[in-house]
Formats: sequence, C-alpha cells, structure tokens
Amino acid sequence: MLIMRQILDLHIHSKYSRACSSQLVLAHIDETCRIKGIDIIATGDFTYPEWFLNIKNELEEINNSGLYKLKEAVDDKLKFLLSTELALIYKDADPSHKGGASKVRRIHIVVQAPNIKAVEELNNYLDKKYNIRADGRPILGMKAPELVKLCLSIHPKFLIYPAHIWTPWFAVFGSKSGFDSMEECFHDQTENIYAIETGLSSDPAMNWRLSALDKITILSNSDAHSLPNLGREANVMDLEKISYDEIYEAIKNKDLNKLKYTIEFYPEEGMYHFDGHRDCQIRFSPGETKKNKGICPVCKKPLTIGVMNRVAELADRPAFATASTDANALVDKSAGKPAGLNPPAGQAKFIKLVELDKIIAEALDIKSRQSQQVQAEYNSLIKKGGSEMNVLLDEPLENLEKMTLPIIVEGIKRVREGKLIVEPGFDGQYGVVKIFSPKEKEDKQRKLF
Repeated sequence: MLIMRQILDLHIHSKYSRACSSQLVLAHIDETCRIKGIDIIATGDFTYPEWFLNIKNELEEINNSGLYKLKEAVDDKLKFLLSTELALIYKDADPSHKGGASKVRRIHIVVQAPNIKAVEELNNYLDKKYNIRADGRPILGMKAPELVKLCLSIHPKFLIYPAHIWTPWFAVFGSKSGFDSMEECFHDQTENIYAIETGLSSDPAMNWRLSALDKITILSNSDAHSLPNLGREANVMDLEKISYDEIYEAIKNKDLNKLKYTIEFYPEEGMYHFDGHRDCQIRFSPGETKKNKGICPVCKKPLTIGVMNRVAELADRPAFATASTDANALVDKSAGKPAGLNPPAGQAKFIKLVELDKIIAEALDIKSRQSQQVQAEYNSLIKKGGSEMNVLLDEPLENLEKMTLPIIVEGIKRVREGKLIVEPGFDGQYGVVKIFSPKEKEDKQRKLF
C-alpha cells in the first residue's frame, strides 16, 4: 500500500480579499506552492463571484477526487481544495448577563466544499441574502449554527470550522466578541464541528489545555494574504488516496494515522500573543496585565487581551512545560531534523518553523526578506534543495552545508532546535523572532562560524 506524505495549507485568500496582494492569482499560487513544497492548497474566497469564475475557468477536477489542478499545469503535483473564509457578525445571548441580554459576536469561519456544484448552490443562496460581492471574505449577518445548517443541507461533506480561534476581535474564543465554549457558539450544531484552526498566535499545546477540545482535530493554516506567506502554517498528512473525501474523513475522525503533525508559526510572533496597546507601545504578559488590572498605564483604557491570556482564562489544565517557549521544536539529534513536542494521547505532534527567506535575511543581516540578495540566495538554495519544506524539514545539515553559506545552515539548525530569541506580538503588531543575538551580528568576522 502506497502512503503519500502531503503538506496541506487549507486557508488562504485571493487578490479579491481586503489587504491582500494582487499577486494572489491561481497561476502564481500554483508556482509558489511548488517552490514551497506545498502539495494541497486552498483556493480561498470561493464566494466572491469573479474569483469563483476564475476557479471554474482555470481549474479542472483530478479524477473525480474533489481536488483540482490548473488546466495548463504539466502535472497534478499541486492540488487545489475549494475553500473560503466567512466573517459572521450578529447578536447572540451573553451568558454572563441575566435576563437574556445579547452581545455582538464577530467570528470568522473556514468553509471547505466537496465540489464545484456544492459551492455554486451555497453561493446562489448567499448572493440572494447578503453582499458577497463586496469582498473576498464577505461579512454575513448570519449566526454560526445557521451557517452550519445551511452548508450541510446543501452537501453533508461540507467542512466548517472556526478560524484562528483565539484572536481577540474575530474568533470563537476571542476576548472581545467571542464565546467561552464551542456550545455557546454553535448550539445544536456543535456535533458537526470537527476541527479548529490554531491561528498564528497559538500552537497546539496551548489548545491542549482545554479538555473540551480533546476530540476536535487541530489544524494550522497560513491564512496567507501574500505569496511569501503561503505555508507558514500547514498540516502534514499521510494519505493512501489523495482526495477530498480522504482529507474530510481524516479530519472528521481525527485519524492520527493520517494526521501526522502540524507546522506552526512561532505563536509569540503572532499579532495577538501577548496583551497590550500598540499605540501606547505597551506589551504585557498575562501576569503584568493582572498587576495592572487590565488597564493600560499610558492611556488608562482597557488593554487588548491577547491569546495567551485568553487561553489561561478558559483552560482547565495547567500549561504544558513547552507550550509557549522556544523548546517546542525538539530535534532528532541523529538526523538533525525537527521532531516536535511529544503530545499527550490522542493528539498529533507539531513543529515550529521560520520561513526560509527570513532565516536567510537574518543570517545575511539584511532587513527585507524581499531584497535581491536574499531572494538570489533563496532561489539558489531551492534549486539545490528541491523545495523550501524539504530544506527546512528533511534535508540533512551536512547536505545543506554543500548548498549554502555556513551561517545560513547554522540559522536553519537553530530554527530546528528552537534556539531562538522571541519578542511576543501584541494588539495587532507582529512579534519578532531573532535567530542571532546582537553580539553575533556585530561580530563581522563571524568567529562562531
């Protein structure tokens, strides 16, 4: 029986979503995924009529698998899965207030579809009631349970799950407008929610702290708004038959024989890991927030409560020793490859990575990952190493030493070992991951290497 490893990124956007790159078109997405080493990529934004027309015109289904390829592609190595993100804004009961008071909820939901026909039917319904033409990620005044019922009435294999579940403003557990449990959000449809998406500001170990999520599949996706960010978070599966149905069943049943591990952004680098106020340049750990009673010492207004704090608020288990530290990317010393934290029973492993062009930029002490010098070294390394994922995950260090500069190999090694310096993000500002210390950067002779 042939088992094929597949790397899946199931949540991205197109050029039609707000604040997204004009380069996010199907041909460029295909090209970039091949360079990155991604095997299955979301289409993103299938509710937007013009983008859906592009999907129908430019893609073709692969052997009735529910996955699609570019018609002009030379092979089907890169597969597209029909996917979108919907923003729901509505009022729902607030259990903290007696008398049935309601609260405005703002949550984002990932929706994945088994075929073009199911998408057409969903789009036709939504187009009659909501403005799906305003943005690639449309805002719907629909409650979460209603969306689940609608999708499943069209096709039983729609996959619906909450996106980036902890971010403060638009998430099911968000501190600003979210819920305290899945049941509060999805009501009688909770049994039809088979997955959650960690988002950039949390990792699986943080989610393991909630026993209520034990039976739910933990997915990690890039939510990319530009080509370079494709695959910055992803899922690694071993599949016998590469099809939508097999992916659906693996996620629905939390099949750990198929769901091998997730690839994680360092959650500290996420925009909402810590609490704070960006305008006031106040960044607090949960302990510091508690000391300040949740109030910004500069403007005296309530702080934006980040993911780490919110997880601790809802958790019914203590933090795992390495849930929010640099030690998560443990290494298989014999191979020099990332091995990930050993998970509790019933949970898949995960590893943390930093994108290759970021590693190169820091190794060369260049600010922009898009600079000519960084991109030239990146392209050279990809040509020799096959793909970004292969270079970051699989290629032995001794082989990499023959392909690129020693300091870049050292950077890759440190990322695999999780030996990084991290400044957590807060209130919409990305955190900073540093591979080399200021002292090392100042050493022009690079004596260490």
